[in-house]
Amino acid sequence: MAFFNDATEKKVEPGSANRTLESPKVRDTVSSRQAHLASPEASHTYLDPTCKIVGKISFEGSAGIDGQVDGEITAKESLAIGEAAAVTAQIKTSSLLVAGKLTGDVVADQRIEIRRSGKLSGNLTTPVLVVHEGAVFDGQCTMRSDRSATVGKASSSLQNMDSARAGRSPESRSDN
Repeated sequence: MAFFNDATEKKVEPGSANRTLESPKVRDTVSSRQAHLASPEASHTYLDPTCKIVGKISFEGSAGIDGQVDGEITAKESLAIGEAAAVTAQIKTSSLLVAGKLTGDVVADQRIEIRRSGKLSGNLTTPVLVVHEGAVFDGQCTMRSDRSATVGKASSSLQNMDSARAGRSPESRSDN
């Protein structure tokens, strides 16, 4: 007879702290732990709600934050800001999920997703932005990817074609 359900049973990696990070009564909320544990093979770091960090943090793998952070965060893989989190930081990561409160500028190489409970204030640079209904985003977003240079060249070519159709050379075109 099992006394524990799947919500509280987690794989414990060698060298990590053996502690219960989730209780059954909070299953309906999005914790950063739930959000970033997509692959059992990946390296995971979790900062629970009792953590408060001021300064620079660097994660080699994916990470989840449910505590408070004030400073700079770098994550080589995914970063999840859980509902309990309050983060004020400049962030550089591969992908970001926001379900809590985040203030600061973010550069994400793959995507940024703001969940319904998420509040993000800051400027974003990413190729993909997903904002769920009910989420709050206050700032500017620049959509960039590795294809930006190619897109810029294509845009320039289209402007040259438009100029040619209008009967003027691309060099005589005025952008004023």
